Amino acid sequence: QVQLVESGGGLVQVGGSLGLSCAASVGISRLKVMGWYRQAPGKEQERQVVAVILGDGIVRYGDSVKGRFTMSGDNAKNTMYLQMNNLKPEDTAVYYCYAVQNTAGRNDEYWGQGTQVTVSS
Repeated sequence: QVQLVESGGGLVQVGGSLGLSCAASVGISRLKVMGWYRQAPGKEQERQVVAVILGDGIVRYGDSVKGRFTMSGDNAKNTMYLQMNNLKPEDTAVYYCYAVQNTAGRNDEYWGQGTQVTVSS
C-alpha cells in the first residue's frame, strides 16, 4: 500500500509560479511510475496528464505544460515535486499525485487526495 500526500496548492496570478510536493509512504525509487495529473473544473470525468516518469527515468510532459512545468524527485525525502512557472488561467485545476507500484507482478495504482491550484487573471 502506498500513500501519497500532496501539498503546495493555492491561488496565484497569471504569470506567477507555484510548487507542489507529493510525499510518498515508500521510497520513490521503488515506484514503477510516478506522475502528476490534473482535473479541470467542469471536467470531472477527465484527468489530464501533466507529467509522468516511467521506469526509463525520462519525464514526459503534457503538451500544454511543456517548457513551463518541471517534475523532479528527492529519493532521500521520498518526495516528488512539480514546479509550475508562467501559470495561465487554463492551468486552474485540482492536481493529483499518481504512482504505480509493482508487487509480485501486479501493478497497483495510487492517487493522492488532490490539491487545488487556481490561477487568476
